[in-house]
Amino acid sequence: MATPREDDPAEALRRLTIGYQVSQAVHVAATLGIADLLADRSRTVDELASSAGAHPDALYRLLRALASIGILREEPGRAFSLTEVGERLRSDSPESIAGWALYVGRPYYWNAWAHLLESVQTGENAFRSVYGKSIWEYREDHPEESAIFDGAMTALTRRVNAALLENYEFDRFGTVVDVGGGHGALVAALLAENPTMQGVLFDQPHVVALARDLLTTAGVADRCQVIGGSFFESVPEGGDAYVLKSIIHDWEDAEVAAILRVCRRAMRADATLLIVERILAPPNEGSAGKFSDLNMLVGPGGRERTVDEFAALFATAGFELEDETPTRSDMSVIAAAPR
Repeated sequence: MATPREDDPAEALRRLTIGYQVSQAVHVAATLGIADLLADRSRTVDELASSAGAHPDALYRLLRALASIGILREEPGRAFSLTEVGERLRSDSPESIAGWALYVGRPYYWNAWAHLLESVQTGENAFRSVYGKSIWEYREDHPEESAIFDGAMTALTRRVNAALLENYEFDRFGTVVDVGGGHGALVAALLAENPTMQGVLFDQPHVVALARDLLTTAGVADRCQVIGGSFFESVPEGGDAYVLKSIIHDWEDAEVAAILRVCRRAMRADATLLIVERILAPPNEGSAGKFSDLNMLVGPGGRERTVDEFAALFATAGFELEDETPTRSDMSVIAAAPR
């Protein structure tokens, strides 16, 4: 039987339109822990189904689909093993994105994307339209979803952290305040890399309450204060650098200006503000940033920005753009100084 040519425009578009099917298939594999079950050797679908609590035939249909796109490898006897890509679904992989795969297929998150059309037609945030509250309020009311989201952020942070440490000179700072730092993956990496550095982890109380184990495992708990609060009200004083990683894109301009003004009040004149975010690429480039921007429209209600847009926001909050440092990830470090 003839198959469509890979370079056929219609076939290319068809593949793009079923992207949600791939996303859900990967999510289900992550939820069932398939990659962890394949960590040491290939296994038959019957073995996997027994361990994962799945229907053998339905699981086979899932796994052969994932093998067709290079996540798994199908072997004789309905057995499967991991590819290099699939290894990243292992929970113990240094470059694991299993936490992200667990998150993106959650029904509450998925359902907001189902209302993208409404957001495009009205300009309104889809999540709030569907649930009557912000995504942050929803997670606060659903601790199990908050834990999955925090795990997703920690998973994505590992790879970004390595790029940040390679491409930006943090060693010039004595004390770093990680604003909205979640469970502390970034500040732990900074402190581990810089033995004389002191750290402050700041986030909502119910988030930082879970940070101590990560900091202890990293061997940096004795050099890191953990403080709970809201960055709309206050942030800790005394830092040489204030880092906001993947925070600013969650909010529209008015909220961003409010967050930055709170940071400005806490900062000395010689302190540095470091925003770690994607920078929107020129026209026809940079799909990662532009689809992340759609995600902000649908979920948190924020947006991705250009360097000029960051500079304008800094000016409204008493900062001046200093420079932008790209990294080998799709994130940049945008530095600003108090005016």
